[in-house]
Amino acid sequence: MPDLPASNRLRIGRYAESNRIYLITTNTRDREPIFKDFNSGRAVVNQFRCAQDQGFANSLAWVVMPDHFHWLVELQQGSLCDLMQRTKSMSTKAVNQFTGRKVTLWQKGFHDRALRREEELVKVARYIVANPLRAGLVEKLGDYPLWDAIWV
Repeated sequence: MPDLPASNRLRIGRYAESNRIYLITTNTRDREPIFKDFNSGRAVVNQFRCAQDQGFANSLAWVVMPDHFHWLVELQQGSLCDLMQRTKSMSTKAVNQFTGRKVTLWQKGFHDRALRREEELVKVARYIVANPLRAGLVEKLGDYPLWDAIWV
């Protein structure tokens, strides 16, 4: 395999399929904890909702951590790259507008994994929403404000 930057290696062999469920993860640039600020985190959440309202993806579970997010989605139309480009772009605009800054919010690229078995979904959703507990950000899941899952 050629020696490519990590963001390019993530794209090799990527194939997005409508109606397939994916776990998507991406980090903020330099892992800056931008989403320690609740309102900045809500800007990302709003983009998850916009993606669903516009028919691009069904959000099944998500958590916005201080420096990254995990998003379990069923892709409806377009590609994962299009979905992520739109989500990152619009959330960056919203956060910059809210904070009065002009910064690059996200690292290049993202990680995705297609889920193979129906029974994995609840297990993966539990893993996603339990991130704040494992990170020691809260003692009870209900105390963390930036998560949701359709099974809860």
